Amino acid sequence: MLGMLKKLFAAGEPAPVKEPEATEYKGYLIVAMPQKHDGQYRVSGVIRKPVEGGEMLEHRFDRSDTVPGEEGAVELTLLKAKRTIDDLGDSIFER
Repeated sequence: MLGMLKKLFAAGEPAPVKEPEATEYKGYLIVAMPQKHDGQYRVSGVIRKPVEGGEMLEHRFDRSDTVPGEEGAVELTLLKAKRTIDDLGDSIFER
């Protein structure tokens, strides 16, 4: 009986979410994570930079840009992140 209850409750647990693969650009790592929004996908992601001591700096961003498909949102996210890196560099990690 206990085994059946475990199976019943385990079925309702969400599957672990796998983070998308990072794209390297000028020493930074860009992870595109488009968010579904009103039937479209919002440009969203993370820019990371490894630093000495194994630490990882991180800048999360969400844009108001939306596109119809997830693949297009990934492409636009990478484009926007690269432009941010080119324009602002490490200052994106300052608070």
